[in-house]
Amino acid sequence: MNELERLAQEAGVEIDPERIPRHIAIIMDGNGRWATAQGLPRALGHVQGYQVTRDIVRAASDIGVGALTLYTFSTENWSRGDEANKLMELYEQATRDELPMCMENNVVFRISGHIPGMPESLQDALNTNIQATAKNTGLVLNLAMNYGSRAEILGAVRESCQRVQAGEISAEEITEEYFSGLLYTAGLPDPDLLIRTANEMRVSNFLLWQIAYTEFWVTPTLWPEFTPAEMVKAISEYQGRTRKFGRVVK
Repeated sequence: MNELERLAQEAGVEIDPERIPRHIAIIMDGNGRWATAQGLPRALGHVQGYQVTRDIVRAASDIGVGALTLYTFSTENWSRGDEANKLMELYEQATRDELPMCMENNVVFRISGHIPGMPESLQDALNTNIQATAKNTGLVLNLAMNYGSRAEILGAVRESCQRVQAGEISAEEITEEYFSGLLYTAGLPDPDLLIRTANEMRVSNFLLWQIAYTEFWVTPTLWPEFTPAEMVKAISEYQGRTRKFGRVVK
């Protein structure tokens, strides 16, 4: 029994190994609520959430997901003050600690977000992992960090305008494909499946361009309690849907 079969059995679902989503995006919500419910500081909820993230990355790699985008830290999260600073410390330590895992599992590490806006020591750690894993050929682990989709789109609009003004391209050449190539996620397929934990029914400024035809799956499970088996359950439900992309399917 391989890992996909084992997780499907644990989740109590059937799964088609030939129809695993190419790209899964996850809004990881509920760390603070989990910690509060346990009578713990919110920071410990993020530590527990990190442990879950490690399990999900390994499982995604094992079952053949092509890309996994995790909403790690939004541009709005800076308003959390000291909690945001502690998260930066956790991200730096995790980035350094997880490089061996990335290499062992053939994972490609990349960031979607404004790297220069983060602490320099974290920038160094992120860039080290990006460079070290650049030649890997397995799962693309894409962390949306210091990320805001509206800012991402505006940046691509400005870049398009500058290129037109410079005479590099004409306005007519700005197609959807061209515009997508100016986003942080350039080179990745749009997400097939978006998972959100903690029963929240909103997209929170996440991949607004990229999720135009993405299938959504929401669970009440808080992120620190999310499991690889629940991810496989989401994939099974995704496989049961008919993706129309605006067309009539007969």
